[in-house]
Amino acid sequence: MNRLNLTVESKSGPRDLEFTVRRMINAGYVGRNQEDVRKHIEELKREGIPAPDSTPTVYPVMTRMITTADSIEVVGDKTSGEGEFVLFIDGQDIYVGVGSDHTDRELEAVSILKSKQLCFNVASRKVWPFEEVREHWDELVLSSWVKEADKKVLYQQTQLSAILAPSDLFDFVKSKVKDKNLSSTIIFSGTVAILTPEINYGDYFEVALDDPIMNRSLSCSYSVERLEYVTT
Repeated sequence: MNRLNLTVESKSGPRDLEFTVRRMINAGYVGRNQEDVRKHIEELKREGIPAPDSTPTVYPVMTRMITTADSIEVVGDKTSGEGEFVLFIDGQDIYVGVGSDHTDRELEAVSILKSKQLCFNVASRKVWPFEEVREHWDELVLSSWVKEADKKVLYQQTQLSAILAPSDLFDFVKSKVKDKNLSSTIIFSGTVAILTPEINYGDYFEVALDDPIMNRSLSCSYSVERLEYVTT
């Protein structure tokens, strides 16, 4: 099994957490506002990615495809990140991180499920106890940035009130898992529409989750390295 070395940042101070990844699930099309969901579906359809039969959706992902590294390797020219909140279910405890479901869009046009196995999911090294943000969850702000001509550009931004609430996300994911067991599972929340005219296929992605009530933030950023060192 894959293991992640995380740091829990809580009111009582930081502590280390070794999280064993038994399962990983990527949710999709999770907006509470279905108009926003349709907007995201239209973004993807312009890239040749078919619309789902129903929303929301879930996809199982190989557990080795999760990292907290600051660089990932990809094999295609059309890959992109998606800002998401991340839930780590550790027994009775749940932790909140932030991350990116990085995706190969060319393969996604052929098979969404297979595309989820090709690029790493990237997660923050730092997480919060879910109980510390439960009461003001909808006020948390998710943002992502890309680079265009070496300038950082805001790519996505929303309060979490726009995305399916954790309790509803848990219930939906559990309804799709055959044995109903979410122990040692990582759930990527699914994303929201972008602010730029087109999907960015650049070499940099950054995502943050801001807590304006407790005045703190989680973040991760990474570079994208294409495997271009061999002639074919």
